[in-house]
Amino acid sequence: MVKKTKEEALETRNLLLDTAECVFNQKGVSGTTLADIASAAGVTRGAIYWHFKNKADLFEAMCERVRLPMETMIAAGAEDGVADPMGELRKTVDYFFLKVATDLHHHRVFDILFNKCEFVEQLGPIIDRDARVREAFRERFERTFANAVRLGQLPASTNVPLAVNAYLSYTKGIMRSWLLEPESFDLHRDGMRMMDGFFDMLGSSTALRD
Repeated sequence: MVKKTKEEALETRNLLLDTAECVFNQKGVSGTTLADIASAAGVTRGAIYWHFKNKADLFEAMCERVRLPMETMIAAGAEDGVADPMGELRKTVDYFFLKVATDLHHHRVFDILFNKCEFVEQLGPIIDRDARVREAFRERFERTFANAVRLGQLPASTNVPLAVNAYLSYTKGIMRSWLLEPESFDLHRDGMRMMDGFFDMLGSSTALRD
């Protein structure tokens, strides 16, 4: 009986996360209330509070479902003993583009993060959490690029912080362009070709060196 109760609780939690994806995507994060999500899921607000402290907590759990696998891959390139940091970075981008292009959960969540999460005062806790995640990612990318420099995959004079900023801007630009106009190119196939061009540029451009 206890096992069944736990299974039912997990089903309810996943229902709430799936519903939150849909409602946030339709109404925007600031325009969505917990009552909206409860109504769309066919449950009471009490059911939401059983699983989540507030909207920020629910939003974070929604993001974690798709972000955790990618975080593991990013961490691999930042480890001290990694043999191919740029290869690990490329695998991360390949996974990212493929999942957003083919998996509905990833598509919705990243569409929300890129296009439906308004930076307004009422979303303070969500914005703060997002900033902490972005900073953690940036630090790991800097370690990955530093490893690439150490192993000779990038020129010794590479300005690592500048290269990371260029990488993040380039990757986010591709993703945002595709989310706004998904028919304009194939995110996985063409997106990776664009990223390979960027990686080639990293090794030859003097603009990203000290």
